[in-house]
Amino acid sequence: MNALSNSAELLIERIRRKAPGYLDLLAATTDAEFETAFDEIMGPAVARLEENKRNFENLDENGLTAVLAGYIAVPCLDVVQEKNSNGHVDITIELLESTPVRKMLGEAKIYNGYEYHIGGLRQLIERYSTGREGRGLLIIYVKKKNIAGLIRNLRQKMDEALPCEQQGNTAEHVHKWSFCSKHAHSSGESLEVGHIGCNLFDG
Repeated sequence: MNALSNSAELLIERIRRKAPGYLDLLAATTDAEFETAFDEIMGPAVARLEENKRNFENLDENGLTAVLAGYIAVPCLDVVQEKNSNGHVDITIELLESTPVRKMLGEAKIYNGYEYHIGGLRQLIERYSTGREGRGLLIIYVKKKNIAGLIRNLRQKMDEALPCEQQGNTAEHVHKWSFCSKHAHSSGESLEVGHIGCNLFDG
C-alpha cells in the first residue's frame, strides 16, 4: 500500500509539473475554481494559435475554432464544436465527471467592428445560454493591426451602450487583450462573459 501511495504521489507531482491546469480542473468544486483552472488552459492555447498564425491565415471562424478546440482539449474536458443548445454553439466546453455539471458555451468571431462583436454576444446570451452554464466565452480573432487599441475601443463602446443588458462597466481579464462583462439573463441569473482577444495580424 505504501508503494502504491508513493506511485500515486509521484504521478500527481509529474502531472502538476507538466500540466498544472489539468489537476486544478479535476479538483474544481465551484464554478469560480473551474473558470480559474480553465484560464490556465486557455492562455497557452491562444498563444499557440498566435504563434502559428501564418499556418492558419486562410481559415474562417469555424476553422480557427477547430484549431483552438484541439489546443484546449485535455483528458477531463469535453470540447465540442457545433453542439446544440437552442442552436449550434461554436464551442461547448464541459468538465467530465462533475456534479453539478460545469459547462461553458463559446461564440467565436473574426473581428469586424463593434456591431459584429455585439451580434456574437447577443447570440451567446439571448439564444444559446439557458442560464445554467458558467461564464460564457466570446473569442475574438483579430486579423487587423493594433489589437490593443481595437479591444480598448470595443470596451469603451460597450461601457457607453451597455448592450445585452450589461450590468456595469467591463472588467479586466487575466489574459492580455481580453476583458469580462456581466449581463442580466432572461433566467434571472447574471451571466459573465469573457471576451478573449487573439492576435492573428500578419503584417
